[in-house]
Amino acid sequence: MLILLPPSEGKSAPLSGPPVDLAALSFPTLTRTRRRVLAALITVSRADPTEAAAVLGLGPTQSTEVIANRGLRRRPCGPAISVYSGVLYEALDHTTMTARTRGRLGEHVAISSALWGLVRPDDLIPAYRLSGGVSLPGVGPLTTAWRTPVSSVIEDRDGLIVDLRSSTYVALGPIPPTAAGRSVAVRVLQERAGTRTVVSHSNKATKGRIVRSLLDSRRTPSDPDALGAALARAGYRVEAGPSSPGRPAVLDVIVDQP
Repeated sequence: MLILLPPSEGKSAPLSGPPVDLAALSFPTLTRTRRRVLAALITVSRADPTEAAAVLGLGPTQSTEVIANRGLRRRPCGPAISVYSGVLYEALDHTTMTARTRGRLGEHVAISSALWGLVRPDDLIPAYRLSGGVSLPGVGPLTTAWRTPVSSVIEDRDGLIVDLRSSTYVALGPIPPTAAGRSVAVRVLQERAGTRTVVSHSNKATKGRIVRSLLDSRRTPSDPDALGAALARAGYRVEAGPSSPGRPAVLDVIVDQP
């Protein structure tokens, strides 16, 4: 099973640790693109901070994040699961995992990244600022840079693929049609007075809890139906969502208004 997670815009910068070693990151077929994107990000971040912020889609108060990007090759690194610190990762709560669950986290989870393509939770990375919708000078749109290499990595994985990425990060590496039959995209919908909508905070927190439930379990789902059954056993209300040929199955997790 491969569980694909989005990154978080918010990150916790490690206070100590080695600098990034691109050759040591998981999925070595991504190294060449990682090197290109990293060099382009550092170059644009060394330009005028206001202009660089505009390229990176940041506001005028975020110039410090642009400046921090300049030293990415030297900044201390920590495990990716600790660097990403948004709502999903808070709900996943890796710090309270047993050794067994922590091992399953490293085995089954990959995190999408505009800078690294995909990383495993234990890969050592620095905090950075780069979103998936950016177009970097010298590289172009990140969707174009990452689409083929990331999709190839996903295609090469065995077993069920569980996609919990946002649309921005799906675009960086869509699940190829050859793997669609063993893939499922999970949507979280909040129901209020009979109307279902996507609510960002509930969506992210629920996805974090879903992943924790799957990792805590002693069973590893082998297909989309087994995934739905596993989530139902864990207490979630699940329904099959709309599907189309050559695309992953869709599983809707319905949560009530808090």
